[in-house]
Amino acid sequence: MDIILNKAKEVAIKVILEAGNIAKERFDHFTSLEEKDDYGDVITEVDLLAEEVILNEISRVFPDHQIHSEEAGDNGIKSEWLWQIDPLDGTNNFAIGLPVFSSSITLLYKQEPVLGVIYEPMVNRLYISSLNGGSYCNERSLQIKKKENPKKFTIAWIQGHQVQNEEKAVKLRQYIDVNCKRMMRLWAPTLQWCMLAKGEIDGIILYNSEGDDLYSGILMVKEAGGIVIDFQGNDFTGMSNEPYLIACHPDNKEYFLQVINEGLRHSNVSTEIA
Repeated sequence: MDIILNKAKEVAIKVILEAGNIAKERFDHFTSLEEKDDYGDVITEVDLLAEEVILNEISRVFPDHQIHSEEAGDNGIKSEWLWQIDPLDGTNNFAIGLPVFSSSITLLYKQEPVLGVIYEPMVNRLYISSLNGGSYCNERSLQIKKKENPKKFTIAWIQGHQVQNEEKAVKLRQYIDVNCKRMMRLWAPTLQWCMLAKGEIDGIILYNSEGDDLYSGILMVKEAGGIVIDFQGNDFTGMSNEPYLIACHPDNKEYFLQVINEGLRHSNVSTEIA
């Protein structure tokens, strides 16, 4: 397993830097833009070019591994090893000239993330996390931080495209917004996970958002000393098609569970999440 992980890390770093450089070079200079779903999500040629670079090399080096990518979908191979690729996380930001986006590569073994690599090309930040190996940004070790006063918390919100204006989500989001210093939505989830791992924000509430950008972030936070739990307070492991998650410093677990419960209860909405 170590041999595979070492080689996977080497390959992931190589291709994610190449993919990131494609995005950086074409920022403000891309030529095609199309809507790809009913939720207003978009795709540019950069998504496809970056994805091609990543897929070609991983497929060449690991031909027996399953790969699922944001645009190309699944390669049809059944394996205990699964690569998840989001070649341009934050395409909507990229498309409007907002330089907040990344590329994300995750390797999972038996549905547990063991390697996460995220690259933020506009500021040249390379994030790497590995199971039991810690989290790093440009080779600097990351450690989640604890803040004592919840009123000064910055909390990131992540929701799936399909959530839209679902009543539970809207009311919970509003409650969080008025009960913390700041609620942040970046449209680039991987970067919010990295910010939490670095101690720059205080927590993440994720509402039914599963995708190829999720598990690299989860591993990044866990390996930086954070916890990732569901809305009932259970440690989150494995994979889920409909995740409802809290990520934070371990000492803030009860506070965030209270926020979730109060946010839904005070909004006269059932606290049960399907």
